[in-house]
This record gives sequence, C-alpha cells and structure tokens, in this order.
Amino acid sequence: MKKVIVVGAGVAGLSSAVRLAAAGYEIELFEKNDIPGGKMHRISKDGYEYDVGPTLVMMPDVYEDVFRCAGRDPADYIPMHRLEPMYSVYFNRPDHTRYDVSGDLVKLTEMLEDKGAETALGFQRYLADIYGRYQVALDYFITRPFRSWKDIYTPKMLNQALKLKTFDSADHMMARYIKDKDIQQMLSFQTLYIGVSPQNGPSLYNIIPMIELLYGVWYIKGGMHTMAKAMAGLIEELNGKIHYNSTVDEIVIENGRAVGVKVNGTLHQADAVISNVDFPHTIKHLIKDNKAKGKYTDEKIDKMDYSCSCLIFYWGMDKKYEDLETHTFIIAEDLDKNLSSIFDGSYIEDASIYLSIPSRGDSDLAPGGKDGFYVLMPVSELATAKYEYNSETIEKYRKQAISKVSRLPGCANIENEIVSESVMTPIDFRDKFSAYNGATFGLQPTLRQSNHWRPQAKSKACEGLYFAGSSIHPGAGVPIVLQSGKIAAEELRRDVTEDSFK
Repeated sequence: MKKVIVVGAGVAGLSSAVRLAAAGYEIELFEKNDIPGGKMHRISKDGYEYDVGPTLVMMPDVYEDVFRCAGRDPADYIPMHRLEPMYSVYFNRPDHTRYDVSGDLVKLTEMLEDKGAETALGFQRYLADIYGRYQVALDYFITRPFRSWKDIYTPKMLNQALKLKTFDSADHMMARYIKDKDIQQMLSFQTLYIGVSPQNGPSLYNIIPMIELLYGVWYIKGGMHTMAKAMAGLIEELNGKIHYNSTVDEIVIENGRAVGVKVNGTLHQADAVISNVDFPHTIKHLIKDNKAKGKYTDEKIDKMDYSCSCLIFYWGMDKKYEDLETHTFIIAEDLDKNLSSIFDGSYIEDASIYLSIPSRGDSDLAPGGKDGFYVLMPVSELATAKYEYNSETIEKYRKQAISKVSRLPGCANIENEIVSESVMTPIDFRDKFSAYNGATFGLQPTLRQSNHWRPQAKSKACEGLYFAGSSIHPGAGVPIVLQSGKIAAEELRRDVTEDSFK
C-alpha cells in the first residue's frame, strides 16, 4: 500500500483523497482550518448558517461521481433538489427589469420570444454552437491532463483545439448570436463564476450558462458545505486520516522527490504528496527547493494573471422574503464599466450583486420565520486594487449593496431588518484560505493560462508531487475543481502503475 499525503481539505483535495482511499491507498490529509472544504466553508452565527464561498450547484453528476467511485449512493450523502426557476436577474436601472430564468426550455423560449423571434433564434444558434464546443472540450481537454507538448501538439489534438474557437471573447461571441443587450449580458456575465471577465475570457466559457440551461441548477440540503463534510466523512469511512488545525509549513523534497511534509517542525513521510493549497501559494511558500519549482519561479508567479476576488456580506434577517428566489443577480446599469473596474483595480462605482438566500433552499439554515442573506460583490484582487480593503472601503461597498438589494421585492426596509452580520474580504480569502493575492478563483483562465498552458496536476520538476485546485488545469468552478482532484488522483495512480515510485 502506498501512502499519500494531501495538503489541504479543499474540494479538489477531498476529491483526490476519496478516489485514492477507495483504490486502497493509505491517505493522510492535513488541513489548516478546523473544518473541511477550503472555500466551501461554513459560517454559523446567531442561528444563521451560510456557505462561505460557492452556493450554486451545476453539473450534479460530477458531484455524485465522487461517491459512486467509492461504491456509495450519492443520495445518502448529498441529497439534492432542482431549483425552478433557476434564478432571477434584475438590471440596476430605472425600470429595474426582472427576468426569471427557467431551466425549462419551453418556458425559457417563451421568455426569449417576448424579446422577438430574432433573439429566440439567435439563442438556439448559440446553444447549438456552444454545445458542440462543449463536447469537444469534455472529450479532449477538461477531462485529461497534459504531461508534455506531445499531449497537445499532434494533428488530432490541434484539430480539436481549433474547434473550440477560443480566440473570440465571451461577450463578443454572445453579441454575434443574440442582439438583445439584456439577454447578452444575462448569459455572458457568468464567466465571473470562474473569476474572468467576459470581455477577456475565451468564448468557450459561454458553456457555463449552457450547462445551467441544459442540466439545471440544484441545491444540496444543508448547503454546499454538506458536500465537503460528506467527502471528509467518506475519507474517514475508507480509513483515511484527516488532521484539522494542522498547517503544513513545507513540502519536503529530497533528491528531486517529494517525501512528505513538515507540520510544526515534525516530518510526516509519504510516498507522494498532493497539494490542494492554491498553486501560487504552494510554489512560493511550501516548496523551498528551487529546482522543484521548475519554470514557476517566484518572479513568474508574481507576473501571472489572477482572477477577481469577492466581497461577501452575510446578513441574518429579521423576517422572510417570500417574493425572492434562492438565487438572484443584480446586474450593474453599465456592466462594461463595472467589469473594467473589477479588472483594472479602480473603485467600483456601480457594482453587480449576487444574492443567495440559503434558507429558501433549506429552512433549517435560519431561525424560524427568518432568512439569511449571502450578498456577493465581485471585486479586484489585492494586487490589482488601487485602494485598500479597509473599514472605509468596506462600508462604502456595503452601502452600495444595501441600496441595490433594497430595490428587490419586499426589501425596501432591508437595512433595518439586518440583525446579524459577518463579512468576507479579499484579505480574508488570502489569509484564511491561502488564495494568492486574495484571488478567489485562482489563476485567471485566460487563453494563455488554460489547458496545456495552465499548471498541471503532475509536477514536471519533482517526482511524487502533484497539484489540485482552481489554479490547476482544468480550472475553477466546483465541478471543474472536482475534476482537477480526479485528474491528480489518476496521474498519481498512473505513475504507480508505471513504477516511477522508487
């Protein structure tokens, strides 16, 4: 039996650990926080329960696959129900136009036809185009690693890469198909789910709204943290060990091979190490051997492009809001300016807002007769922001959030209805979850930081060392990060099969 140490109990690390434990490996996992999940964390305050980071389930089969690979029934671990409508969208302008976006294509078509037959036809053409590209990405890119140039620079793979049409931006592609500005923005802005602007993100990322529309948006009972707890519990069922409140100080390298980790000065040995700590942080702070960093020198890490961050308010409310859905998006009146501000670091004068009400999906997450609000604002990461995230800045952004949410149905008096409050800033994402520069989604998935250009699961500079997480191929977003954990486990097992462990 080979022993594997996993550093970090984030989504990808847990995914890797489950798969390896189910395959018979001895698993030991070290997590700096007191509960599993990484950014899939939990805040409990005054009787209200909130997911810290991700809140919205897409591609439920990917979640369920983690449990099926261990011979378990996912329904026993992560009971889910589908949301209908999937979410509401408001535009922050005088008419405050509202759209309820249905996962039922018949209802969705009716909404689009209200905007004109040209819009409905353009949407169908977009869907057909992006679905074809999605299948290519799924078969040839998202589910496979790139160990060397030979894995990508072949006639067959180059031909598949051309089918992805990655040189167009997400918003430009959407505008080619759909002339109605509201529908364009409602769909293309969702690249922010993975931390990149639709102005710069490759058009392939328009698969995100397609996945929602074709496979639905779901809710896990107990919230997203249920997924993290369930994976951690399954690891322990499979005889794996998880150490909480255990910060790894160093991944120990000897003679070009990872041989274990140091925790509080104590060496814990292993045959291989998987780091689920954010890749830039791993390289700069956990790997002391410069040769083991490979091409990712500290200087290169600093020059790479990082995703946006998030400012999140968690509000315990003194009433229920029956006129709101579980998920609501408020899009800035000038979305282009909003996006530019996020990624050039200037102060955001007109922010877009995402509101999740977890207690709408599960009433147990708030006291009886009350709701909890999760209010997220995409903001600049720390190295990009031209201002500090101090109390003054937080209060200014809070006032914006109050102003925008107060325009929603039943929310006119919202400021006086907040009875409990917590906040998560980019500084918190950096300090609590080792997100480099506080970039919530890791490395930006720009064209030059995607697929074979993105850091890979298997280290090319050190044997027995593997990586998983949002900065690793295939990228950010919970389903994709779960896939990252799967790839890391498969790469490690492949090396064992090839007898590369000495």
